[in-house]
Amino acid sequence: MDGLRLTSARLVPEVKLFLAEDPTIFWARLEAQAGHNLPAPFWATAWGGGQAVARYVLDAPETVAGRRVLDLGSGSGLVAIAAAMAGASAVVANDIDPYAPAAIRANARANGVHVVPELTDLLDLSPDEARGIQADVVLAGDAFYSDQLADRVLRFLLDAARRDAVVLVGDPGRGRIPSGDWQVVMTYPVSTMAGEDSLLSDASVLTPREPGRRP
Repeated sequence: MDGLRLTSARLVPEVKLFLAEDPTIFWARLEAQAGHNLPAPFWATAWGGGQAVARYVLDAPETVAGRRVLDLGSGSGLVAIAAAMAGASAVVANDIDPYAPAAIRANARANGVHVVPELTDLLDLSPDEARGIQADVVLAGDAFYSDQLADRVLRFLLDAARRDAVVLVGDPGRGRIPSGDWQVVMTYPVSTMAGEDSLLSDASVLTPREPGRRP
């Protein structure tokens, strides 16, 4: 698609992604083609939190090796692809943007890994339905764009941790993750973030303080 190029984020050069050369112009072009308003194409940018989680997974492959991984809010598939490269037994890349599955498939092919895109809102699942998710590791690269979304994501992730899943999230300092519930695993300098994140210089990988498996 015009406006995308195969490149890599500076923090994760091992992973190739089709990213927007200019996210704002690319968004406007998508809307013009569709003839109506569209949500921002978050899948066309390698966000700071996602870069941090992908970097951590690649540097500590034992976190996911041989395990079933769910990447929540996968976007470009960066984190899911990193998990597959690190030896995960199965990787599901979940997102609610209808364009994201195509982006995830294209990016997975570019990296020679198998990732299963899933287009559904897992945050709407009942507790009983959520317990049926087959994942040993739940990753969320950068899913805290608003207060309302952050509350829903955090509830889902803490529930997963209570079910004994390893949970890792990326946070470039948006201020929406309660420090009392989460602890920092690793912090990375991230200097290639877009939009509102262009003023942020670091992104951390966090895990819940709740009981559950630790990375």
